Amino acid sequence: MRDDLLPLPRLLVEPIVRAALLEDLGRAGDITTDAIVPASACLEGVIAARQRGVVSGVDAAVIAFALIDPAVAVAVERGDGALVAPGDVVLRLSGPARAILTAERVALNLLCRMSGVATATHGLVEAARPHGKASIVCTRKTTPGLRALEKHAVRAGGGSNHRFGLDDAVLIKDNHVAVAGGIVPAITRARARAGHLVKIEVEVDTLDQLEEALSVGADAVLLDNMSPEQLARAVAMIAGRALAEASGRITRETVGAVAASGVDLISCGWITHSAPIVDLGLDAA
Repeated sequence: MRDDLLPLPRLLVEPIVRAALLEDLGRAGDITTDAIVPASACLEGVIAARQRGVVSGVDAAVIAFALIDPAVAVAVERGDGALVAPGDVVLRLSGPARAILTAERVALNLLCRMSGVATATHGLVEAARPHGKASIVCTRKTTPGLRALEKHAVRAGGGSNHRFGLDDAVLIKDNHVAVAGGIVPAITRARARAGHLVKIEVEVDTLDQLEEALSVGADAVLLDNMSPEQLARAVAMIAGRALAEASGRITRETVGAVAASGVDLISCGWITHSAPIVDLGLDAA
């Protein structure tokens, strides 16, 4: 694990892994392994990368083996945030063969999925880095039940987290504005209700809307689907009075131009909802 990447608390990760194992084991357990593999059999193996990527989800994989049988010994060779190439070993396993084979798929599902998120994030971070100061941030477009792991994977890939849920920041979207009757009344009502530590961000589509948001002291503005030229004009208008966040159809090919506009944040939903997995596999020694 990178020195600057703190692990998630086990108390948070274990219920996620436990639910995945219960889903897989069903009512009768691993009837294939139990029928074929003797209870006394032991297995040594490795989980290794089969393609390049950034690792995440290691703790979840380790917990999966431990929940099936604490006798499984797991040595972490490469932790979350590590760059891997084909053949690089992530975990070394030894212990009861039944337990290792039963936990294998859940461990790999979580490890491959989270490594995919970390790798997608890393790609955007590297593409944006030469062009500006912008941080790559995720959104609430996460897999139900996996938000904590996916947002951790974003950090493993070098990105940062947006709000975790509806309860930790105010984000006024276009439909909120429509119902409230405008940006000014929406922000005014939010300001009257929110606690003094709660930040208020508002989504704007035009520079006129941006001026409205700034006039009532929005803490951050989400500049939605603006061109790089519009973004640069928006940043100049903001002039440091609020955080500038760009969003909308961000790809590795377009992120450099977006970063060059001078925005503070670039948010992207696909790094959590549509990132391809990183292929890792378990091989018996």
